[in-house]
Amino acid sequence: METGGDDREPGPTAPERSLVDDRTEDRPEPDDLRPSLAQRVAAAARELPRPRPAEHLHLAIHLLRWVGLGAVVGVLAGGSAWALLRALDWATQVRLANPWLLLLLPAAGFVVGFVYHRWAGTAIAGNNLLLDEIHDPRAWVPRRMAPLIYGATVVTQVFGGSAGREGTGLQMAGSLTDWFSRTIRLPAADRRILLIAALAGGFGALFGVPLAGAVFGLEVQSVGRLRYDALVPALTASVVGNQVVLALGVHHELTPQLAIDVTPLLLGKVAVASLAFAAAGIVFIELTHAIKVLVGAAIPWPPARPILGGLVIIGLVLLVGNQDYLGLSLPLAAHAIEGQPVGFEVFLLKIVFTSVTLGTGFQGGEVTPLFVVGATLGAALGTVLGVPVEVLAAIGYVAVFAGAANTPLACTIMGVELFGSHLIVPIAAACVITFVFSSHRSIYGRQRVAVRKDGTVDDRPDGLVGGVRLATRRWRRRGPRGAGRPDAGAGGS
Repeated sequence: METGGDDREPGPTAPERSLVDDRTEDRPEPDDLRPSLAQRVAAAARELPRPRPAEHLHLAIHLLRWVGLGAVVGVLAGGSAWALLRALDWATQVRLANPWLLLLLPAAGFVVGFVYHRWAGTAIAGNNLLLDEIHDPRAWVPRRMAPLIYGATVVTQVFGGSAGREGTGLQMAGSLTDWFSRTIRLPAADRRILLIAALAGGFGALFGVPLAGAVFGLEVQSVGRLRYDALVPALTASVVGNQVVLALGVHHELTPQLAIDVTPLLLGKVAVASLAFAAAGIVFIELTHAIKVLVGAAIPWPPARPILGGLVIIGLVLLVGNQDYLGLSLPLAAHAIEGQPVGFEVFLLKIVFTSVTLGTGFQGGEVTPLFVVGATLGAALGTVLGVPVEVLAAIGYVAVFAGAANTPLACTIMGVELFGSHLIVPIAAACVITFVFSSHRSIYGRQRVAVRKDGTVDDRPDGLVGGVRLATRRWRRRGPRGAGRPDAGAGGS
């Protein structure tokens, strides 16, 4: 018996059904099912970003708050910078009018050393304490830091020590700012931002470079990292601080506006000079640190160390035959930037005088001496390399400090603010090359390395700059006990 077949045609296979379905989907929709133009526009409008008044109101309040706090820091930094600049001008005039005061430098050093040994406490760490509190806020910066470093720096300058003003200005600004933060009970996160603003305000007010001051505050605390969270208060503090100094009647010395045709040959010569600038910064850092360690080991009682330093300075003056290297030595830098020829011994002698002064316990900063070192070295190299003396002196003025402090961006901007925009390319090239070849050394022993100069991230637990820290470890393994803390010496350190 045969089974009856199905007369229906077989349906399409799976691929055929897919083709049929696709053809069906491709059929145009009837006009009454398509969205209208108005509907399409409305749908697209719903995808656009919507205004957020609450967010912008919050940002405006945030901006006004930090501008206000930065302005207060600027007033404190500017006022302290004005007082310091006035005092240093007086101290320089007194010293120049009375050269015999140099003979009292050992006694003055003993007074400075004894006062710091007896009453400074943690303030003896100087700028290193400010950097530590920025990295890891734990304790308030002592209020006595400001009057101590102010008085000690003036004494150092009156009696002939070779030191700068930056370390003093930053410590005064930082101490007063932290006092303000304590008064209004700021939390730790806001307090560290104001300390960065204090560094910016102090630097900008002292040297009359508000933009460079702002970037310096953001750049100096860590190698390879800018603190953009402090941008608004740092810029505000630096600008306000500079305006306060000007309003109180202190006007910074005018520097020449320089220009030169930028050629590959010029940049090649600048690169060669930059290697020398880096070497000068390294010599200064290592010599100052070595003197601190060796004198600390030889003379266990800190107040006696400046006595030795004062005697050495007197001996150096007798050896050289003049007092040009005492105090700030700004005329040396001015002559170099004016294009006067300078010998190579000038920058070396300024390094030695300053390293002995700071390494034996006198108080002051390193930046102004480094400006002098860079300008005089640049002038000497200009004669050899065939570059206008004043141009290479101006470049060296900022480049040596860029390498020694690991602040190439701030120093590039500073060069433009001081000497004009026509030199921006060679100044930037010199600052970057000097920064790279200075390795991981720094005049600030508690500066951290966020990104190493070979591009790798620093994985050390403390992340401190390497040169001084490693040298300190080697000494601690070999040297006697009681040598003292190597990073707590000069106030500008």
